[in-house]
Amino acid sequence: QVQLVESGGGLVQAGDSLRLSCVASGGTFNMYAIGWFRQAPGKEREFVAAISRRGGNTDYADSMKGRFTVSRDGTKNTVSLQMNSLKPDDTAVYSCAAKLTFSVNDYYRQGTDYNYWGQGTQVTVSS
Repeated sequence: QVQLVESGGGLVQAGDSLRLSCVASGGTFNMYAIGWFRQAPGKEREFVAAISRRGGNTDYADSMKGRFTVSRDGTKNTVSLQMNSLKPDDTAVYSCAAKLTFSVNDYYRQGTDYNYWGQGTQVTVSS
């Protein structure tokens, strides 16, 4: 069973950048595809980005393309989400999730695909 811990959230101004990290422990990191999701108050959870087991394939929600970049470092059991040009609408709790998979190339956009979740980190973007 893998445990996930997010960090890197905070309060920033519109146009600023943040880098979130998701550190995994307790499992074989390269057996898990990782996804990032976010949830704003009063809204449903929303897909942000996903990365395949070895990092060869990535996927983004349309509103994040060109602004967010997901990457992973197997030596540190870490998946990062670089967020640039942040907007007030990006304000949410950001969570990472892990899916145990034998597929090297697949990534997953649905929250229901994932087996394990972190607690989340708050990102607040002021205008």
